Amino acid sequence: MTRTSSFASFDDFYRSQHRGLFNYFRRRVGREEAPDLVQQAFCGMFRCGAFDRVDNPKAYLFRIASNLVIDEARREMRRPRLVFSFNEELDAPAHPEQEQQIEAIELRRVFWQALRAMPRRTRRVYLMHRLRGMTYRQIAEQLDIGENGVEYHMMRALARCRLAAAAHFSGQAFD
Repeated sequence: MTRTSSFASFDDFYRSQHRGLFNYFRRRVGREEAPDLVQQAFCGMFRCGAFDRVDNPKAYLFRIASNLVIDEARREMRRPRLVFSFNEELDAPAHPEQEQQIEAIELRRVFWQALRAMPRRTRRVYLMHRLRGMTYRQIAEQLDIGENGVEYHMMRALARCRLAAAAHFSGQAFD
């Protein structure tokens, strides 16, 4: 039987069919497995010499691909599965309340570090407002600054606290 395909060489055939075959495998077995299966399909076709013997090499290639997908599914079904029973009382690493307490302690530590890094007056204004419950007017009178100054220091302190919290939750270091 002589070949009547439009491909001049196996190289031309490979280049024209590679992307389509990759997409075929990607949809069926996933992006991680697809490149290996593409390679297997082309190698299988090349090794058996079918490219020179068949009338429709593309159909032959996709038949190989279909068989590889079936083989992969059979291998997947034969793989042993490890199943562990889960006993919530014995296996849970921590109760949600404990985890929340740990997170709160850690966040409190992050805020105190941020406070210690603030300029003295900014830290003092923040603590007077948040810990002592003083109003901006009371703070302004005690420190002999304007209410706008108190607001400025509070905005700086809150911005530093937000940055520290964001850095903590993203896992980055805060300076």
